[in-house]
Amino acid sequence: MLRIALRPRWIAALVLALAVAAGFALLSQWQLSRSVSTGTVVERPTETVLPLAEVAQPQEPIRTDADGQLVTASGEYLAGDTIVLSDRINGGQAGYWVVAHLRTADGAGLAVALGWSADRNGAASVASSLEGGEATVTGRFVVDEAPQTSDFEHGELSTLAAAALVNLWPDADPAGIYNGYVVAGEPSGGLAKIDSPRPVTTVELNWLNVFYAAEWVIFAGFAVFLWWRLVRDVWEKEQRAAAPDPNP
Repeated sequence: MLRIALRPRWIAALVLALAVAAGFALLSQWQLSRSVSTGTVVERPTETVLPLAEVAQPQEPIRTDADGQLVTASGEYLAGDTIVLSDRINGGQAGYWVVAHLRTADGAGLAVALGWSADRNGAASVASSLEGGEATVTGRFVVDEAPQTSDFEHGELSTLAAAALVNLWPDADPAGIYNGYVVAGEPSGGLAKIDSPRPVTTVELNWLNVFYAAEWVIFAGFAVFLWWRLVRDVWEKEQRAAAPDPNP
């Protein structure tokens, strides 16, 4: 087969097959670029402050488009329900969050991350000194985290989960609790502001263009395979012609 493949005719055919394959590969690359450029850009008005009631409801799952939305909520801080979370990273440094219990006007419980401190004693001091009363908070609404698997009652609490807060807040909220929390835009009690960046805008691929790109790759491989198949056919034909006649 190698001797046949090295014949000028089949070398020219190989060059042609490779040129066709290269053209198909370029078409595949073009389709891939089109799959991104014609994709749907998912943009959400997260920086427009909305009432919390328009974004989420207590005791219900949080929609994807609600995660990261700036919201405002009014209610009453319940003194004595403030907790301190450990191992919270802020600006690349580990520290502590102070989280308050806000009972909204409709009677739902909402966790509010008031701020961050690098010192546990400082965070605990702010938590213990937080007074109850009417308040309005504006900040970014975030889906709550998975419950902590370790025994937080005898250790430190490091996650913010609605399931854990139900057990920590002694007074049950009449309307239930939100499955998310608000990171306050303005910190309280001398705490540092918690990092809460705007959600990243995503782009959904155009899968039809991705499918076309895969087709062009297959066509490129088929062009080379066709050349190999033709060379093999000639080799088999010559092998049969050179074989002695079994019936002289």
